[in-house]
Amino acid sequence: MESDQTVKKNETLLRRTAWLVLLATVAGLTGVQRSEAATNVVVWDTGSRFADAVDAGNRIGWKAVPSELFIFEADPPKAASDPGYYGREYSFKGDAVVENRSLVAVFWSAKGRVVLYSKAEETVSGSGDALRGDTSFGKEVLEFVPLQSKAQPGGISRCEILRNATDEVIVEAAFTANGSPDTSATFHFGKTDIVEIKPAAKMKGISLFSPIEYGVVPGFIGDDLIFGSAEFGTADAIAIPSENIFLGLLKGEASEFVMTWPKGKQQLSLRLGNGPQGKRGIESIDFENDGQSLYLAASSAPGLWHREELKPTYLEKDVALNWKRPFAARWKTQLSEAGVKTTFAFRESKGTIWRGVPGSYNYPAWIDGESAFFHLSKKVPPKGEALIYFLEGQDTPVSISTPVDIVKATLGRQLSDSILDTAGRKLRTHHRRGGDGVHRACTCGCTEAIQAVFEKSQEVAKKNDIKEALDDMNYFVQCHVERIEEYRRFAGDMIQFLRAKQTASPEMKPFLENLEQIVQQIPQEYDVQKENMKSPEHAGELTRQTLVLTTSKSTNNLPAYMDLLKAWRAMGGAQDYVVAQCHTITRKLFQEAGYGCVNDAKTVPVAHEIRARCRQVLRNPDGYEIWANY
Repeated sequence: MESDQTVKKNETLLRRTAWLVLLATVAGLTGVQRSEAATNVVVWDTGSRFADAVDAGNRIGWKAVPSELFIFEADPPKAASDPGYYGREYSFKGDAVVENRSLVAVFWSAKGRVVLYSKAEETVSGSGDALRGDTSFGKEVLEFVPLQSKAQPGGISRCEILRNATDEVIVEAAFTANGSPDTSATFHFGKTDIVEIKPAAKMKGISLFSPIEYGVVPGFIGDDLIFGSAEFGTADAIAIPSENIFLGLLKGEASEFVMTWPKGKQQLSLRLGNGPQGKRGIESIDFENDGQSLYLAASSAPGLWHREELKPTYLEKDVALNWKRPFAARWKTQLSEAGVKTTFAFRESKGTIWRGVPGSYNYPAWIDGESAFFHLSKKVPPKGEALIYFLEGQDTPVSISTPVDIVKATLGRQLSDSILDTAGRKLRTHHRRGGDGVHRACTCGCTEAIQAVFEKSQEVAKKNDIKEALDDMNYFVQCHVERIEEYRRFAGDMIQFLRAKQTASPEMKPFLENLEQIVQQIPQEYDVQKENMKSPEHAGELTRQTLVLTTSKSTNNLPAYMDLLKAWRAMGGAQDYVVAQCHTITRKLFQEAGYGCVNDAKTVPVAHEIRARCRQVLRNPDGYEIWANY
């Protein structure tokens, strides 16, 4: 049996061997470290600082920073057992770089910026629209700087590692700028493509420089707001009513980033730059963070989004787009329907659809295999341009993080549920008996079902079936009437709200008057169609007259019923039209409140309130208003 002294010597030898192996790994096996970054999180010290450019292709001199600094001591096991060595901080000789399987973040000390790259499996060949900074790091997506130092020379004076584990890295960076007090922010990295940025109290805002082609403010109830260069005019900055999520679509159609933040008083504006041939594009985002964290996630893939010019030659024909979806998702676009920007999800096949205002037309967007198609018409005309992008998954590979995934992962269940509002996106029912009733539960469908009974002269024998169908139809009419009244109350309250705001803030009058003209269309449409929509009493009388025809057989029953059918359908058709118009007008108000506030930041809080009220009434639309989950 070995002595205690021998055992201790062996244990010491084993510990020393383990430390030497670790030291050798950290010092020399760069290829292994880079492969570890494919699954874990690695902190690099570049050895020397980047100067005027980030040289991503040269990693000579780079060293991984170990999670335990004892290995740098002459006797690592002894240092690990001695509390006198504890608390040592790592001092970077070069710039700090954090890398995982999805991204690379470079703390560029000479420029005072943190540059975020998205790793892409494939690269897009260079062109005039190619994304800048396409390097071995991946695609440069954005550069982070403190807002107060954006226009002044600055730097990063210190990077401190707060946590360095294989699954999480937290780095605190101190920023300096001439004429401004030093500020700092902490950057949290995990195994995913999400970066959390927590500005210190002195950092009141941040700027994100990025080659943004279009900015999208998603509206999961209602339509998204899309901001492109055509909307900017001569303004140097535009304030947008962003609501906890912003999507940046980057030049080259191969990269994007998602930005989310918790509830608070944050404000977001888009700064505009001068481009070639006088074109103005989004140069950066200015974000006042209200002392709270924000989250960023970048992704790159060929065809991640697409811009399609809607040419006049697209009218009334199937057009194959010069874009193929890179993976399965709920791809969507916006087109003009009845003069209002309307969201269309790409369907799996082409077909027709009926809508309360425009009537029947070919559904304009579908995907066959990987190829996408448009069929535009006079009702959905080829006007302007259309963007194709996605927010949600639909049979999406697990390796792809959708913007909705980012919302859920960063904002928590309670806030993400209120933003995504899955319950509010479900259609309300107008089926009295569910699946047991008339399946096409509307005045057209129910009268058609009853007509089939009269045509077979079975009205007496199937009197109870006719009564049930009549009750289904009356329930449908009741639902329509109640929904129209819901919109009328909304319009009345909104008009009062807008007029009160005009009195309190006369400088907002042009903005508010334009919105009032839109919402006034709801009572105007009601007044025009009021006589055609009839009343519940009229529906009751039609019901009574229809049931009278079931008391005895007669050759006159069918002709008499056909007259009643026309009356039923005339009443129901007018109600269908008004319900759809109310919905369309409210969506237009929702959009115009968002677009109309961009040139005056003071109107943004009012726009938020208007859009919140619109969103509330748009929840759970009827199928005669719009399709589900728009």
